Amino acid sequence: MTIHAPAAGVPPYVLISGPESVLAERALASTLEALRAREPDLEVIKLYSEGYQSGTLTTHASPSLFGGTKAIVVLDLDEAPDDLQTDVLAYVAAPAGETTLIVTHKGGTRSRKVLDTLRKAGARVLEAPLIKSDGDKAQFVANEFRRQGRKATPGAVQALVQAVGKDLRELTAACAQMVADTEGLVDEALVETYQGGKVEATGFKVADAAIAGNAGEALRLLRHAIGAGDSPVPIVAVLAMQLRQMVKVGSAGRGASAQLARALAMAPWQVDQARRKLSGWDPEGVGWAIQAVAAADFEVKGGGRDPVYALERAILTICRARNPR
Repeated sequence: MTIHAPAAGVPPYVLISGPESVLAERALASTLEALRAREPDLEVIKLYSEGYQSGTLTTHASPSLFGGTKAIVVLDLDEAPDDLQTDVLAYVAAPAGETTLIVTHKGGTRSRKVLDTLRKAGARVLEAPLIKSDGDKAQFVANEFRRQGRKATPGAVQALVQAVGKDLRELTAACAQMVADTEGLVDEALVETYQGGKVEATGFKVADAAIAGNAGEALRLLRHAIGAGDSPVPIVAVLAMQLRQMVKVGSAGRGASAQLARALAMAPWQVDQARRKLSGWDPEGVGWAIQAVAAADFEVKGGGRDPVYALERAILTICRARNPR
């Protein structure tokens, strides 16, 4: 049987692979948008793994009396029962004309045979990899502004990642809000205007002040963060992360930020930031600071009686290590 793709540029099979839900949703939306650009009356049928009944896919793929193009979207194949996997394999073996099959799979080994079959059949694979590191999040934010026709300074990107934190959906919403409400270049002052309260309540400014040797400011920011409901655990994690980055950059020697960033699996702005933080530090002091943070990490995770006091003590030790005299 000849397979016909309903829209130019979209193959009969599309596989969206990866756990990052925001990227997967965008890949699905862009694929359907491309199909609708050619066929505005496209019929979209979504099949869910949960509660799937055998033969449902085959029924929907059957030609309609009135004709028309279809997109059958199989969601979360990684959770699919055997009946759904069997039906997808049967469909690929005997596909329907005027129909595009789109499959999403969050990862893992389940449904491996189906994935291999789709790839062998020439499926377009759209990746939705998990975005975990600060460097990856910064790249995502920069691309998000660029996608919407705006430019953002590296400092603004860094500040937004620090303010909003781990959730990619929240980062997306924060970018959209600033794009909708403002014009021109997105800089640190703009981010501070929109996210300043969040920035102050994170461990990043606490860590910045401590590593700069400013004990009074670090303790003030810590109390502000704790008062706002932050846990000592992520603040210790930020301190540990920044000290590790200082060690990595300090031991890497000289070189362009972009070149070192690739070698160290960091973003260029993180390399520049670590270099600035290293000013005034010696290796022995960094070692003391790392030991203090390691001890605090143990205590805030249940090894001590007072997590906040443990974190305060670590901050004071870091400041003394930065200013040994």
